[in-house]
Amino acid sequence: QVQLVESGGGLVQAGASLILSCTVSGRTVSSVNMGWFRQAPGKDREFIAAIGRSSTYYADSAKGRFTISRDNARNTVDLQMNSLKPEDTAVYYCAADRSPYFIRPTMTSTYDYWGQGTQVTASS
Repeated sequence: QVQLVESGGGLVQAGASLILSCTVSGRTVSSVNMGWFRQAPGKDREFIAAIGRSSTYYADSAKGRFTISRDNARNTVDLQMNSLKPEDTAVYYCAADRSPYFIRPTMTSTYDYWGQGTQVTASS
């Protein structure tokens, strides 16, 4: 069983940076495909970034500002978020896909395990 725990969220001013971490237990982070999603009040959960065996994927809203990476020593997947905007305010979730294939990394249905989420608020 894989368990995911997000951390690093908080309240920041627009333009600031945050690093979110997703701690993985039950599997090594290098053996699973991982994604970050977010959900704002009244909106659907949306894809932000994902990392497979050798590729990374980003939503248009994240390109150039966010970076996803693995830390094998800590067994985490991190999301570096720069130049935060008020529209980035949401609950951020990490997710894991145990399949050896990573065909649709942007879709929530691809992922087998989800964390409980961490709140990110960027104030104007």
